[in-house]
Amino acid sequence: MLNNIIKEIEVDMQKAIGAFKIELSKLRTGRAHTSLVEGVKVDYYGNETALQHIANIAVSDSRTITVTPWEKNMVKPIEKAIFSAGLGLNPVSDANLVRVPIPPLTEERRKEMAKVVKNIGETARVAVRNVRREAMDKLKDLLKKKEIDEDMDHRIQDAVQKTTDKFVAEIDKLMTAKEEELMKV
Repeated sequence: MLNNIIKEIEVDMQKAIGAFKIELSKLRTGRAHTSLVEGVKVDYYGNETALQHIANIAVSDSRTITVTPWEKNMVKPIEKAIFSAGLGLNPVSDANLVRVPIPPLTEERRKEMAKVVKNIGETARVAVRNVRREAMDKLKDLLKKKEIDEDMDHRIQDAVQKTTDKFVAEIDKLMTAKEEELMKV
């Protein structure tokens, strides 16, 4: 029973960390990264379609993303979509591709981004703690129904807390790494 409960909460906590990593990857650090533009919606024959589904996205150097559409007539709509996505990027189109230069971040913007990282991290911590709370509630119910004894309850609570601490420490480590990446010029 102990192993099943711990496995369940580890899976749920891992999902929270996965969502946290996805959110971190969307933050602009001043270096080119394909995830910055992958989700940009482009008008593709009347349908709003994610850029990654209609073009090849690559990083040509540390400050430039290149977007090569699979259909040449999509160059202008892609350029327009990236420009109007609110990312602060100014794409430049050539005949067959769109170049997206990534401007360097100002010190003020870096500090704002570090605050955003902290907020996203706190949201992830809350998600992990919610998983812990749900597990503790299940334990209370099992104890009330006398399906487990008090010793088992304490052992499982300790294991749940250790698992929670492990995942919160991982979130803190990821946050620190992202903040350092943001503050590096």
